[in-house]
Amino acid sequence: MEILAFGVQADEKPLIERAFAGHHDIRCLDVFLNEDTAPIAAGYEAVSSSVNAVLDGPVLEILAAGGTRLIAQRSTGFNNIDLAAAERLGLTVARVSYYSPYSVAEFAWTLAMAVNRRVVRASTRTRDFDFRLDGLMGRDMHGRTAGVLGTGKIGEAFARIARGFGMRLLGWDVAENPACMELGMKYVSKDQLLAESDLISLHVPLMPETQHLIDADALKAMKDDAILVNSSRGGLIDTAALVSELREGRFAGVGLDVYEAEAGLFYVDRSLETVEDDTLARLVTFPNVLVTSHQAYYTEDAVGQIVDATVKNVLDYSAGRRSENVLVPRT
Repeated sequence: MEILAFGVQADEKPLIERAFAGHHDIRCLDVFLNEDTAPIAAGYEAVSSSVNAVLDGPVLEILAAGGTRLIAQRSTGFNNIDLAAAERLGLTVARVSYYSPYSVAEFAWTLAMAVNRRVVRASTRTRDFDFRLDGLMGRDMHGRTAGVLGTGKIGEAFARIARGFGMRLLGWDVAENPACMELGMKYVSKDQLLAESDLISLHVPLMPETQHLIDADALKAMKDDAILVNSSRGGLIDTAALVSELREGRFAGVGLDVYEAEAGLFYVDRSLETVEDDTLARLVTFPNVLVTSHQAYYTEDAVGQIVDATVKNVLDYSAGRRSENVLVPRT
């Protein structure tokens, strides 16, 4: 069976080709899977998609009509896939249910410390041989409060790092994580967490219930000098409301690895084009905001695990096996 992989990054390609060697042939494309590119998959029984793929009803219909029967997504999140449509069309859908939580947790901390200590501004200055300290003052994390929204594997890893800094830990989730409680985390209401935290990091999945979890009211409940980090899903934050608060001079720093309208923008070079997204264009102008391109997961360790799980998903499909990664089973 030959597999067509969409949205493959240059660093990712050799890992994918090496992992599939001896199992199935794979063709890697750097274009993302959407309604315009879906016809390319005609004749491929299996398709592998990236996190920024658009797999709504129309795209799935094109894939099914072209003979695709398996979609193996190379991510944990699957809010971009219309699972009901996939089931109706007889498509098997699998994802990667686990990869290194440390990759995302460590990057969330990278964002937090970069905005706290004004690293980007300092680096830009020193490249111009400007070695002033004006405007570069940050704060110690030791003794301050870290609020973790979502205390699964990634949230737990983030909390362990926070404990290493000597921070007070507040958590919010639908279920308490005993490992986080052993770290000294106190579970509180979302409102209390927002009001008391100096650093807030988001680690919850994007679902209808969590869409705009951080809305205008939540942002207003936060401290004026709080640091907000999102390395989970862009839709967790109402970006327009965030821009409004930033215009009022609020927040010591905001680190965003994700953006709610990132599809079609992230992972693509738009440097020679006019970006028509006014919200994003305004967002990146704030000196206390750092935006990166959904790269928190992007370590050799995590990507290697993602690729290995994708290979396993394809092999399981071929053998008629079902694992915890299957979202829509083979019929």
